[in-house]
Amino acid sequence: MTIPNLITIMRLLLVPAVVLAMLNMRWDWAFAGFVVAGISDGVDGFIARRWNQFSRLGAYLDPIADKLLLVSVFVVMGFAGELPLWLVVTMVSRDGLIVCAVLLSSVMSHPVEMKPLFVSKANTAAQIVLAALVLGELAFSIHLGPLRSALILLTGVLTVASAAAYLVAWLRHMSGYGEGSQPSDPKTGSTNTGSTKTGT
Repeated sequence: MTIPNLITIMRLLLVPAVVLAMLNMRWDWAFAGFVVAGISDGVDGFIARRWNQFSRLGAYLDPIADKLLLVSVFVVMGFAGELPLWLVVTMVSRDGLIVCAVLLSSVMSHPVEMKPLFVSKANTAAQIVLAALVLGELAFSIHLGPLRSALILLTGVLTVASAAAYLVAWLRHMSGYGEGSQPSDPKTGSTNTGSTKTGT
């Protein structure tokens, strides 16, 4: 177990703590936990690059930890009325569609490598800034209404653009794959080659 992986696991354990603090309206603790998670993300990446401690486990754990924290924070803030529900639904739907697309291509034995796109990186950055801004507002009792509204709109646009970009990339990857072939019988594993009747 490498040091970066241990730091990532710690970040995973921070998720329920941040959510619990938010549910109890302890925005100061929630903000502190979110900031610590963000710093730890940078630290584990630096250690992995500086001392060549990359691992396959870390390649999967790191984005899972980041996404789990962001989704959890957005969902709780949505139900708390601090973020519009349309933004939360858009964000969760985008992530759900990407996961389903990856699973489907893997099940069809045609796995796709979902490389981070520029628009996706911009979307993640906007989500992080928005989450930190809202938590900071609540923790320090300040009001940045126009800035929050602008970030909400920007995040929404980038979320939709990111989903569209990934969808196009996935469709190109899967284009024509498996078309014209008969689906296999889940019980026997053989394809159904029997004739079918059509109505006239």
